[in-house]
Amino acid sequence: MNILAFFAHPDDETMLAGGTLALLAHSGSQVHYLSATRGEGGELGEPPRCRVEELGEERAKELACAVQALGGISLTCLAYADPSVGPGDELYPFTTNLAMLSGQIAAKIREYQVDALITHGSNGEYGHPAHVLCHRAAHLAVTSLGDQAPLMYTVQAAFDGHPHPRLANRDDPAHLILGVTPVIRYKTRAALCHRTQFALFVRRSSKLAGRRLKVPEVILRLESLHRAIPPTVAEPDDPLARVLRSWLLKT
Repeated sequence: MNILAFFAHPDDETMLAGGTLALLAHSGSQVHYLSATRGEGGELGEPPRCRVEELGEERAKELACAVQALGGISLTCLAYADPSVGPGDELYPFTTNLAMLSGQIAAKIREYQVDALITHGSNGEYGHPAHVLCHRAAHLAVTSLGDQAPLMYTVQAAFDGHPHPRLANRDDPAHLILGVTPVIRYKTRAALCHRTQFALFVRRSSKLAGRRLKVPEVILRLESLHRAIPPTVAEPDDPLARVLRSWLLKT
């Protein structure tokens, strides 16, 4: 299968779906990565690993490292700039031109002859406007392709017992819940590529735990998917679902 993983920022691919993407790659799927931004508005690291004006380039390198760790075969970063976090930790989308973004996604779908697109959930996980934008643009891109449309799955789908309910997309019920322990070493390796974001990764969990956690300690071993296109209320039986189930049965 040809898979397109489309996310807003470097590290989204790993922290939200790295296990799933590694499972697909190691089952023989060709996984292509598309990032809307280079993460210029993110954190610099503690201590800072680069200057503010260098952050986009630094995070693009981190993303390339992570894609390699997850077994991806290509990476494209679109030319959108990631806005800096505003007062009160306010977050922003990176464009208002939904039609242009959806057209760029559709072009990549055609270029790679994509069978399935994996992207952000409809609620933007924790409500990030850029994640919501990516979901909307991806949905528009897929539906615009008519009979040539690939499957569309979204990440961090909601289910009882989700390990981090804050990340769960409440309007996207889980159709597939995956234990990614068999490939956790690849997901962890990818997370360790995103060095500028280490402090961000562990901050909330460290506060809850009452001690400073390390990145490998916060890597989720459960991931979930919602099939958005074509919509379904049942457990899906399509090429992507069958690939994931058959791989898991072998492990």
